[in-house]
Amino acid sequence: MRDATSKWFRTGHSDELAELRLFCFPYAGGTAQIYRGWDQYLPPNVEVLPAELPGRGSRLRESAFVSLPDLVQALTAAMAPLLDKPFALFGHSMGAAIAFEVARSVRRSFDREPEVLFVSGRRAPQIPDLKPPTYDLPNDEFIAELRRMNGTPPEVLEHAELMELVSPMLRADFQLIQTYMYDADAPLGCPITVYGGAADSEETNELMSMWRTQTTSGFTVHILPGDHFFLRTSRTRLLGMLSRQLKEVLARGRVQERR
Repeated sequence: MRDATSKWFRTGHSDELAELRLFCFPYAGGTAQIYRGWDQYLPPNVEVLPAELPGRGSRLRESAFVSLPDLVQALTAAMAPLLDKPFALFGHSMGAAIAFEVARSVRRSFDREPEVLFVSGRRAPQIPDLKPPTYDLPNDEFIAELRRMNGTPPEVLEHAELMELVSPMLRADFQLIQTYMYDADAPLGCPITVYGGAADSEETNELMSMWRTQTTSGFTVHILPGDHFFLRTSRTRLLGMLSRQLKEVLARGRVQERR
């Protein structure tokens, strides 16, 4: 794997075992660690490849992207050497928008699509979020917004030095997703599976169901217990559902190979 690619995606096990690669994209402020241990719950022939975006984790010293199109362009280039096998995409919240735009970018660049697109905790891209942006709020108001969203650990919010370290990345991620503008294009040909939290007051079942227009193939919505961050509180249930669908994808691929 080229060095440029390995900065973005660190393989979990030998490529030879993989029949399908699952690329995973984080929510705002998240790192590749969100997806740590997922491979233990998924089929052994699925290679989980969490994206480590600049500005966090092992890439803390790099500047975070503030433009979704620029990030998607960089991700598409980094993924190119890994598209020699069937693949799927998963993203939560900001990561769902990234996964969707990456799917469209890969289609444009390589005439390929994922076997399935998993989007989690995010309304359909054509439905704008009309709330005012928060990425440029004064520090106290920005921390209050983070506390309300319940995605940043309280011990980080209450630690001034830690907040000084992570605030630039959080603000960059918020700017990236809050300035995202959807451009209409042909629907994807791959199935889309949507996951949502039953107690998520902003990304509702109705808003997520509108992903249906983004595919000409199968479409499913699953609502799990929990708020916006149900992927933590309902982790085992979510991974069980993902595992079952990925097994179906793998089985379908083997049938097609035998024909």
